[in-house]
Amino acid sequence: MSIEATAPASPGWRRLLGRRPMFAVGAGVLLFFILLALGAPLIAPYDPIMQNAEVRLQAPSLLHPFGTDNFGRDILSRVIWGARIDLQMALIGVVFPFLIGTTIGTIAGFFGGLVDALFMRLVDIILAFPFLVLMLSIIAILGPGLGSFYIAMALVGWVSYARLIRAQMLVLKGSDYAVAAVSLGFSRSRIMFRHLLPNAIAGSIVFSMSDATLVLLSGAAVSYLGLGVQPPIAEWGVMVAEGQSFITTAWWITLFPGLSIVCLAFGFSMLGDALGEMLGVHE
Repeated sequence: MSIEATAPASPGWRRLLGRRPMFAVGAGVLLFFILLALGAPLIAPYDPIMQNAEVRLQAPSLLHPFGTDNFGRDILSRVIWGARIDLQMALIGVVFPFLIGTTIGTIAGFFGGLVDALFMRLVDIILAFPFLVLMLSIIAILGPGLGSFYIAMALVGWVSYARLIRAQMLVLKGSDYAVAAVSLGFSRSRIMFRHLLPNAIAGSIVFSMSDATLVLLSGAAVSYLGLGVQPPIAEWGVMVAEGQSFITTAWWITLFPGLSIVCLAFGFSMLGDALGEMLGVHE
């Protein structure tokens, strides 16, 4: 038997990385930040919240490659530890809206009629308010903190996923295989979640990558305004806010966490574009 016959199929990941450079770049950036977050206790040279008045506002040097802030805390260590919080915000802030919106969109699109009308009117009410204003209002009511941010994202962010899934379900429920499943006596839940949803979810998966960028920027903005992560916890938005008063004399305090936000957002965007091309989804 020839080697070609016994060898497994060509590796999908290797072929994807070779043919989709955007995917390779996006995945590489995300992998870098994931490893940075997981290895923070081993990589960070200093305690991220340890203050040292003797080295406050020091410019980048060999001892402090990213410099120090007005409390003498090492910026590099805080950027590394901040990757944990910002990745957590981006991922958790997408997962719950994704699950809620996918469930609601599937039910509304499949059943149609009154169920669809009720859910879509709820979507219209939420969309009537600016996204950031509504989110900040919810956080202000619940109180500052990560928990409030996740709740606000879940209550506001699900509508886009619901609309995407609903549109796909309205098309797919009339397809031949859906009609065949009904004629075979399959339950509605089986038809919705085992036959239709896997074919309708590609667009939402692609959108979730772009949405992770929005969540990341929203989380940084909320922390910047003092409603998200609270000091002295290392978080990029908080660090940018803390360095604002020193932007002309200690630019490094805001530069490095700001660049980190841009790079992570870039990684999510590149990965989303690559997945869109691969799955044939155009946003």
